[in-house]
Amino acid sequence: MPNIRPISDLRNNANEISEFCHREREPVFITKNGVGDMVVMSIETYERQQTLIELYGKLAEAEAEIANGAAGEDFLKVAKKLRESVHGKV
Repeated sequence: MPNIRPISDLRNNANEISEFCHREREPVFITKNGVGDMVVMSIETYERQQTLIELYGKLAEAEAEIANGAAGEDFLKVAKKLRESVHGKV
């Protein structure tokens, strides 16, 4: 259920809104004169969303390249390279 608050709550209860955003990892929707105006969220939630958007963009780009005939790499080979770069030689 979205948390919707009037803009006066942002002014009067900023700490409470901040605590909610960090604790619940959810945004708070701020209204002005009964109409949606802003979204407030923790920086961690914002950064996570930006990272996901970037990842989805890269995946879409890769899918388009493959659809246009680009040669793909074997998943198991790529996964092994990633594991080695994180954990050292396997």
